[in-house]
Amino acid sequence: MSKIILITGGSSGIGKAVGEFLQEKGYTVYGTSRNPETVQNSKLKLLALDVRNTNSIQFCIDEVIRLEGKIDVLINNAGVGITGPLEEIPMEEIKNNFDTNLFGPIALMKAVLPAMRSQKSGLIINVTSIAGYMGLPFRSIYSASKGALELITESIRMETKAFGIQITNVAPGDFATDIASRRFHAPVQKGSAYEQVYQAQLDMVNEHVNSGSDPIDMAVAIAKIIESPKPKVHYKVGAFMQKFSIVLKRILPDTVYEKILMNHYKL
Repeated sequence: MSKIILITGGSSGIGKAVGEFLQEKGYTVYGTSRNPETVQNSKLKLLALDVRNTNSIQFCIDEVIRLEGKIDVLINNAGVGITGPLEEIPMEEIKNNFDTNLFGPIALMKAVLPAMRSQKSGLIINVTSIAGYMGLPFRSIYSASKGALELITESIRMETKAFGIQITNVAPGDFATDIASRRFHAPVQKGSAYEQVYQAQLDMVNEHVNSGSDPIDMAVAIAKIIESPKPKVHYKVGAFMQKFSIVLKRILPDTVYEKILMNHYKL
């Protein structure tokens, strides 16, 4: 039987690329969108899901199980970007980011684990970010929410192994998607102590996203994980220097690594 895959955030960007690639490989794939009726020409079956709403999450999980009898793979892909000086990011936006990037994936795992435990098998893939391995200037909240999901994955992976369930995470670097248009940018405030330097960083971040890797690289990587009998704890997908930055953080003194980052971001 074809594996049944649920991927959150499957209407655009990485989620769409991954979902369509897996479907072409013969898997049965369900994507999600907060408003699936507004998505034009989707190749995936789209279900309504707001990862910030536990009722919406439970309904989505129940619907896939009702239609297919099981869920073999959950890909927690839905997420939002956020930038700004920490001092100037509104608290409601910080909470929204954690609700989407961290608490949403946690709630989805909690909702799908009983079914996976019952079927004595299952795979959960959490899409995090290379930014989650380090505190980046003006991306503090994004780094924190994705970094927290990395650690949650490490923990729950050990808790669920005895039930035949595998949990892993994939950390992408910069990919050429429309995430920049959907990211929350704290407004550049005229006269702010951060005005000039933050505007320069905003330009740099958008430039990197627009010149990022092809999302198909993520699709290929995730397909290999699904086909692996023993997925690793961590996977990184992206440009060499982005992945190498994680190695540097591990081996360099903190202040040296901080100086490298500050030089890179011209701070």
